[in-house]
Amino acid sequence: MSEIGARTIDGFLTDLGSDAPTPGGGAVAALAGATGAALIEMVCNLTIGKAGYEEVQGRMTAVRAEAEAARAAFLELADRDATAFDGVMAAFKMPKDTDAQKAERSQEIQRGYESAAEVPLDCAKAAATLMELAVEVTGNGNANAASDGSSAAQCLSAAVWCATYNVEINAAALKDQPKAQALRDEVSALRANAQALLDTANVAFADRI
Repeated sequence: MSEIGARTIDGFLTDLGSDAPTPGGGAVAALAGATGAALIEMVCNLTIGKAGYEEVQGRMTAVRAEAEAARAAFLELADRDATAFDGVMAAFKMPKDTDAQKAERSQEIQRGYESAAEVPLDCAKAAATLMELAVEVTGNGNANAASDGSSAAQCLSAAVWCATYNVEINAAALKDQPKAQALRDEVSALRANAQALLDTANVAFADRI
């Protein structure tokens, strides 16, 4: 089980509110993604077996399985995010007494920042992809749960934004400018995609009420 996933909500929030560098915004992004996935599961469970939704039973069952797997994956991403930034902090503590040590330390710091950018990027990509299912269940699932489907879309959009903020701040520390720019370009594309999907989810919700 995910280490963060095994914590109580209050315990996680206490750690989050402390002055420790992790968990932080990246873990919050992953938890927002996991919450969105769980809401998608909820809509599916409220649709499967209900009268009037016979035509979407098979599809809702498949979506539920995909959302359940995504929920677990987001919790693992929360753990990976904390571990990645811990790597940055460890690199800063490396010795720097000689030129060789300074060079090795600098190299490890850069590797740490790159890893700390890649993990939230994975989270943002997963959240943006799952938003498509949030749109689908909002429009095709149990109409009484349309608010839960659109809430899933909002949570996943928040996950994209929280995660990409963390990508940007770590990309800013990279000396490899082409790599940093490539990360920023991916951030822009993910945000635009998330906004378009959120707009679609809002329209789907409006059509159900």
